[in-house]
Amino acid sequence: MLTLLLAACSNPFGGDTNTAPSLVKAPANKQTLTIPEVGITDLDTLDPALAHDPASISAVQMLYTGLVQADDTLHVKGQLAQSWKLESDGVTWTFTLKPHLKFNDGSPLTATDVAYSLDRALQPATKSSVAPIYLRLIKDSDQLLAGRISTLIGDSIQIPDARTIVITTNKHAAYFPAMLTYPCAFVVEKSLLTRYKTAFTDHLNEGGISGPFTVANYVHNSHIDFAPNKAYYNVQPQLQKVTFAFYHTSQEAYQDYLNGKIDLTGVPGNTLSSDQKRKDFHRTPQLWINYYAMNYLTKPFDNIHIRQAFALAIDKTAIASSVWQNTVQPTNHIVPPGLPDYNAAITGPAGNSNLKGNAQQAVSLLQQGLHEEKWQSVADMPAIQLTYVSGVTSFDQEVKAMIQDWQTVLKVQVAANPVDYNTLLDKVTGATGNTNGIQMWGLAWVGEYPDPQDWLSQQFGAGSPNNNMNYGQNTSGDAAQQQIVQQQLATDDGNVKISARMSGYAQSEQSLINDVAWLPMEQVTQTFLRNPNIVGISDNAQNTIPPDDWAHIYRVQ
Repeated sequence: MLTLLLAACSNPFGGDTNTAPSLVKAPANKQTLTIPEVGITDLDTLDPALAHDPASISAVQMLYTGLVQADDTLHVKGQLAQSWKLESDGVTWTFTLKPHLKFNDGSPLTATDVAYSLDRALQPATKSSVAPIYLRLIKDSDQLLAGRISTLIGDSIQIPDARTIVITTNKHAAYFPAMLTYPCAFVVEKSLLTRYKTAFTDHLNEGGISGPFTVANYVHNSHIDFAPNKAYYNVQPQLQKVTFAFYHTSQEAYQDYLNGKIDLTGVPGNTLSSDQKRKDFHRTPQLWINYYAMNYLTKPFDNIHIRQAFALAIDKTAIASSVWQNTVQPTNHIVPPGLPDYNAAITGPAGNSNLKGNAQQAVSLLQQGLHEEKWQSVADMPAIQLTYVSGVTSFDQEVKAMIQDWQTVLKVQVAANPVDYNTLLDKVTGATGNTNGIQMWGLAWVGEYPDPQDWLSQQFGAGSPNNNMNYGQNTSGDAAQQQIVQQQLATDDGNVKISARMSGYAQSEQSLINDVAWLPMEQVTQTFLRNPNIVGISDNAQNTIPPDDWAHIYRVQ
């Protein structure tokens, strides 16, 4: 679970892939790209099993590859894998590797390396905070993490031959390949780790790299330079040097961009109005939704019509403009635009798609809810409190605006309850199954892997750790219908027919929105300036550049 406090990824790549005929490609010694990594003094790690922060993940994606990776439209494609199939039992996945794969030292990359890397990421001694999340579908991963078994190799990970790896999952999960796009599933070279153990990342010039770049120069607390991996198994990058430069503040990076020292920068809020008129300005929607949740076990939010009234009383468009200065996109969606199979036809609660809300409908729904609860007026409702993370001006302003909308439209008083980050998480977790838990809270979800399952079953499924609002886990009159939606989500999770799975997810998303399982507010966007002489980069909502895309990215004069 990620709160609204999360910072945006520090690599806002993006752009058009078409170049004007008059552009002239720069010579090889000018094929460079310098990217700021803001708010850090150094990379946390270059170990794919451990990478969890944006800067480290960006660096890892330069150096390593996995069985599959997301392309620049976030569809899952084979990377090391030439093909894969799900066997008839619904839990056995067979991946066939491409021929002639190798590491940067020339050593063959085989199924043994893939198996070793997946197993190593889940070994308790590795102490990965991400592998237990993104590799949890591998059968017996919990047993390995608990130390009850010593390895998954020969168990749920089989190696029939050098080009074949067979992975058994612990349940039917058609989205399993999407989870394997996370860096903890990337491949490392066993011989290098045998030689250097946890210090292997200091010796990547000797091997271990399967990605499009190698480490050319790493000056800790300053920058890291990447150069093309001459042994890369696919088409070589055109850029001859890519530099990640570490910056303490975004203002320093912004100034260096204006001075021509780096090739892209985020846009400070105080210069947005002028910068968005520049030709090098870009805005990219992210897989990031800010939302509010209501506890289905606490009054008054155990009533669907009261939840809908609260949702429709809010003018999201006004808040996006006045509070966020149009750096976000107001939304009624759970699954965000930018994700494959996003459904634009989804409506807001009670069939209302107006992002400004609907005051008349909100009042009518509130009256219906009051009647169902046998309350004569809003004065009979319990006191309502909205809990959210403290210390962020934009969130204070947003909550203030929402409270004003509820007062104006519904004549309902809501008290703001700002708390620190850790307290918020504790309170949200404590709301699970708790009739005395907090009533309403603000959070955000940032996409973990490119599949709607991450936004639907992962949030609202029966027994999901994120289902703190108690969707389907309550005693309201709508609980039975909610449980039908949960059952449909579980069925779709295992459906290998992609069109049918996505159609089912779309229906479930609409049901969840109607039920106000979330009250989505806005999709966060990334605003940045990029040197127009860098061409060939395609925007995507995860701020990633797939390994093979580097072959099409270059600098012009």
